[in-house]
Parts: sequence; structure tokens; C-alpha cells
Amino acid sequence: MEMVRTLFRKYDGRPHRLMESVHLGEDDHGLWVGSRPGDPAQRADGTWITVDHHRVRLFPRGQWWSALFNDAPHSTEIYCDITMPPEFGVDSVTAVDLDLDIRRLRDGTVRVMDEDEFAAHQVHYGYPPQVVATAQATCEWIVANITTTEPFLTVYKTYLDRVRELS
Repeated sequence: MEMVRTLFRKYDGRPHRLMESVHLGEDDHGLWVGSRPGDPAQRADGTWITVDHHRVRLFPRGQWWSALFNDAPHSTEIYCDITMPPEFGVDSVTAVDLDLDIRRLRDGTVRVMDEDEFAAHQVHYGYPPQVVATAQATCEWIVANITTTEPFLTVYKTYLDRVRELS
């Protein structure tokens, strides 16, 4: 089983989230990796947690976002992070997290989260105007498309099936 190291950093380079994920494949949408119940993940404060459900993450090439697709019955079906375009290594992916998040709940509700953190970090980290504008535009695009467009509709379910089969 091929593993991929997935690392999210903050704008100043500090680690934010780290995980060894299972390589599930790549398609027109990007690189798909998965996590299973019991897999370890590291938080920004350095503590380790254990994943409690199946989930898959998509890293689209050249895009300013990443999406996490959670298996039922998790209340959040899709969780999108606004990031700078990920950097792909041989067995790794690194992305700079830009704070804004979009959550689609199982009932179809869509919420933008952490706008206050995004505003504070614009000052704290000195995000350039182009980074701010692109992050905001990407957030608006996801909100407009998360209920109507692939890969947010059915494509991810194939990868959830794959990660479930590995358990």
C-alpha cells in the first residue's frame, strides 16, 4: 500500500496538520488520498489524534483548495480548506492553509467558516493582496459549486469505497 505524507502549513511555514494517508489514485480532479479509522494525525499543537471514520481528501493540481469527504454518519459530508496550490513531491503533498473553510453538512447546509481568522491572519502574516483576493474568490466559487458540481457530487464516493475496502 503506497502512502502519501500530507502536510498543511500556515503562511509562516509552521506545521498545521500532518498525516500519512493512503494513495488512492489520481484523475482529472487531482490526487486522492484516504484515511481509515485508527490512522494517526497530528494537530498544529503537536498532539496526535486518531481518525475515527473513513475519509478521503482531494488535492486538485494548481487550485487554491483541498476537499475532505467524510463517510457517513459524520455530520460534515464535505469540508473544503482554502489553501495555496499544493506542492507535490514523490510521496508527499504540502499546502499552505489560508484559514477559510467551507463545510457542507449532510442535510445540504453550506457554511463558510473562520472568516474572522482569515481577517486576523491577513494582518498577522501579511498576506499579499493577490493571496487575499484569490482566497476569497476561491471560497465564493466553492460555495457556488459544492452542491451542484463534480467532484462534490458523486466522484468522491468511488474513493470512499476504495478506502473502506482497505479496512
